[in-house]
Amino acid sequence: MERPHRPHGPENAPRSTSARQPGLEGPSSESRTGSTAPRGGRLLATALAVCACLAVQALPATAATGAAGTVSRGVTIPAFYDPPTALPEANGAIVRSEPLPLALSLPGLNGPLPGTATRLMYKSTDSNGEPVAVTGAYIEPSAAWKGGGPRPVVAVAPGTMGQGDQCAASLGLQHPITLNGETVSIGYEDLSIYRLLAAGTAVVVTDYVGLGATDRLHTYVNRLDGGHALLDAVRAARNLTGASVTTASPVGLFGYSQGGGASASAAELQPSYAPDITLAGTYSGAPPANLTEVIKGIDGSALAGALGWSLNGFLQSDPELKAFADAHINAAGKAALSDLSTMCVGDSIFGYAFKKSSSWTTDGKSISAIVAETPALQKVLDDQRIGKLKPTSPVRVATGIQDDIVPHAQARQLAVDWCRKGATITYDAVNLPNLGDGLLTNHLVPLLTDQGDAISWLTDRLSGKRATSNCWSMPLQP
Repeated sequence: MERPHRPHGPENAPRSTSARQPGLEGPSSESRTGSTAPRGGRLLATALAVCACLAVQALPATAATGAAGTVSRGVTIPAFYDPPTALPEANGAIVRSEPLPLALSLPGLNGPLPGTATRLMYKSTDSNGEPVAVTGAYIEPSAAWKGGGPRPVVAVAPGTMGQGDQCAASLGLQHPITLNGETVSIGYEDLSIYRLLAAGTAVVVTDYVGLGATDRLHTYVNRLDGGHALLDAVRAARNLTGASVTTASPVGLFGYSQGGGASASAAELQPSYAPDITLAGTYSGAPPANLTEVIKGIDGSALAGALGWSLNGFLQSDPELKAFADAHINAAGKAALSDLSTMCVGDSIFGYAFKKSSSWTTDGKSISAIVAETPALQKVLDDQRIGKLKPTSPVRVATGIQDDIVPHAQARQLAVDWCRKGATITYDAVNLPNLGDGLLTNHLVPLLTDQGDAISWLTDRLSGKRATSNCWSMPLQP
């Protein structure tokens, strides 16, 4: 779907080809109608928490450079990210590739550390069954694999980055921090990627559908788009000339938050969508498995902007929802959705932290309340529910018991649902004190405290060690 450019700033310079949603035209996003976030203690606490938890790299970064083309909040998106009009037929087929300079790279005896990176564009299939170009990155590690057998590959599903093309994880590998006065983007997934590379596993990272690739909006938390993009990233790694990954390489999936949902979706979709891929194991951290409950968690929180990203994505994927949006989203909400469509996480926190969705609706009801009284919307969210299919490979589900952004209870329920289907599930409840309701801290801290255990569990699976299910203990687990 082609969309016109959106105005940006007083000069109306183009931000991105990801433009305002059809039928949601409202006041200019630059008026910031509905985007005034509370100031003071809560916002400061959130900003400090995000900086402490996510700013794992401290190198300065400049805007991405490339041929003249898409500009998103002052960042020029390289022409590489513009999909061609025709795509290959096979899922995972390479559309194009080029060397990707890593911002954090050191010389080593066996090549640059942690490895040699390649920027990717590959073919996938979206939630409507249509071909779609997805970007990402493959990194060939310098470290040797010591687990025995061929070198494995781990497909990393990034956590929430935002909806602007400048937020893509592959760009975050090149520019860990982008801070230009118009956008704040932090490549926080670099930490897990580098830790996996240090273990000797090859890594392929997906940018997801529409994040980076400039032909459409990112379809945030769409389970089919996310699962397909992650599985097709594995296929792309196998198809990449010069990569050590082959069909004999053990495969792991790794993701937290949005990435936890994508890896969980991929794990249960694999038997039907990608039977050619044999999974050794999947790590799903804080998965948003039940969006009906997740909406309640993010509404009015520091990550309230994520509600706008999900609305934008579903409106794009399902044009029939336009009538509901026209009926229920007011001018302030339309302006917010337009504004959020080019934002990264940092931008959304400073612009929309603690915003309540009731301020975006025509009748002052929350989005959750509107969903509760609209069967058609309930079905849309139910179709996104993860846990209805059985993964045929081991999965480790981890969730912080205090997580109120991606609520703990619905993540735990995913493990229960899979256990009832007879899947091999390792469930870990991350037991931490309450670090502040609605501030993101209860969601972010488990990302870091559990990451080492998650990588160890996954590398054990890649080494051929058998997983032990603890489904029997679920009644005793928080």
